[in-house]
Amino acid sequence: MGSFSKSAGAFAAARRYLAGGVNSPVRSFQSIGGAPLFIRRGQGAYLYDLDGHKYLDFCLSWGVHILGHNHPALNRAVRRALADGASFGAPTERETELAARIAQAVPAIEKIRFVSSGTEAAMSAVKLARAYTGRRKIIMLDGGYHGHAEYTDILRVPFNDRPALEKIFARHKNKIAALILEPVPANMGVVLPEPGYLQFAREITRENQSLLIFDEVITGFRLACGGAQSWSGIKPDLTCLGKIIGGGLPAAAYGGRKEIMNLLAPQGSVYQAGTLSGNPLAMAAGIAALTELSRPGIYKLLQQNADYFFAELKKILPDSIQLNHTGSMFTLFFTRHKVRDYASAQTSATKRFARFYRRLLGQGIYFAPAQFEANFISLKHSRKNLDRALEVIGECLL
Repeated sequence: MGSFSKSAGAFAAARRYLAGGVNSPVRSFQSIGGAPLFIRRGQGAYLYDLDGHKYLDFCLSWGVHILGHNHPALNRAVRRALADGASFGAPTERETELAARIAQAVPAIEKIRFVSSGTEAAMSAVKLARAYTGRRKIIMLDGGYHGHAEYTDILRVPFNDRPALEKIFARHKNKIAALILEPVPANMGVVLPEPGYLQFAREITRENQSLLIFDEVITGFRLACGGAQSWSGIKPDLTCLGKIIGGGLPAAAYGGRKEIMNLLAPQGSVYQAGTLSGNPLAMAAGIAALTELSRPGIYKLLQQNADYFFAELKKILPDSIQLNHTGSMFTLFFTRHKVRDYASAQTSATKRFARFYRRLLGQGIYFAPAQFEANFISLKHSRKNLDRALEVIGECLL
């Protein structure tokens, strides 16, 4: 692959005005070395950078583009909405339509509130849980990410550790407002819940009259229309959503049981507001995305391609690399240890991953630029695409 001079120049210019040169840290390529790629456009399963290079994309805007980049149905929906105006600061029918579609798909959601980011959804859900229970303490899992809000009264335990959950509930009896977790953590890399763990989380929160919050910003409409809760059969009290529900535009949401959600102003006393919440362009994109995902056979096709890719990938991986995957999301951990929590994920050889990543990039494969992140397959990743990726991965592992 040729020069990256235009991306390097764009990054130098960005550093003059943007803090760190980027608007989200992991975009900086700091953990893998070199200047980040500056992207000119995306199309289907591909990205194109300023220097004219083409990449088969497995980052997909961190899981957003399950339909692939630049999907024509989403583009049409946004153009139609834009013709009416970009923002009104007043209700529109699109908000109700997208809310109804989500409520019909996600088992635990009876009422919903739209916001603009996953961070906003998670911090609002935590605030609501504290108001509903009259308690302050929140349990989060080591390595779990629920946005960058500065939470207080936080208790931490390892993922997949039932005894640790039992001990912390016993130690802080009648003081815990909620346990918030990603049902399939993806911000320390993809880590699977062990059999019975999510059911145990549901039971212990219910026994202690605490709320269970599923952060499905990544897994919502990724693992299935109903997210991980439809896949696992576990119904949380509150659910956070993002990424796919905005179709590539800034949109997120939190929702749950009516008696909890009814505490929100103007009906209740818990105040949360946002000028761009329920933005008409984002709602239009979200409606179009969920319409496409509701077509018969969509998730079956995605799963068939993912199963093929993972089965073939396992054949070429050495014992020193672990493949964690579920649905159409995956992470390669550069460690000999089984990765079941944050501590085991941290045994990964990050310098080795960085070398592997740079080789991939040189061969036109774009993974998430950090060891502890998820990668994704889209509906635009054909068997030919996946075979090409397998070939390159095999070469880059040598």
